[in-house]
Amino acid sequence: MSETAGKKKRLALIASKGTLDWAYPPFILASTGAAMEMEVGVFFTFYGLTLLKKKISPKVSPHSNPSMPMKMPFGPDGFQQIEWPIPNIFTGNMPGFETVATSLMKQTFKKKGVATIEELRDICIESDVRLIGCQMTMDVFGFSKDDFIDEVDIGGAATFLEFAAEADIQMFI
Repeated sequence: MSETAGKKKRLALIASKGTLDWAYPPFILASTGAAMEMEVGVFFTFYGLTLLKKKISPKVSPHSNPSMPMKMPFGPDGFQQIEWPIPNIFTGNMPGFETVATSLMKQTFKKKGVATIEELRDICIESDVRLIGCQMTMDVFGFSKDDFIDEVDIGGAATFLEFAAEADIQMFI
């Protein structure tokens, strides 16, 4: 019998970004890995750490993603299919544009039946995904354990590396 026979596969992820579009990949991958009966751990560091706060409020940053298509989640079908190329000069300088883009993306997700970040995070918790919050990032940004959901394990790089060292799949997001 081989050494790996009967052993669960292990997935180790690092989540380093907290914008709305970057919040989805770690939770989708983690929940899918758990559904595939993998042991999953996610290390949340820098801006990704905000995804473990009790209240999540990620936004879309169109200025930093110029390839982002802007389609409207409302109106007639023809109107919804138009890609609105919005020059960077507007996305970075127009007050309130980030809020509008965030609202439009959330509307689009809802219309398409995409789970919210909170729902995906809850699925991860229910599936026993290990959520590790970076202690150094907490210290740098002035967060305390009370800022985060109860299910977070607080640890440093060594905590995550102990988990990741035995991982079959490792990804930095």
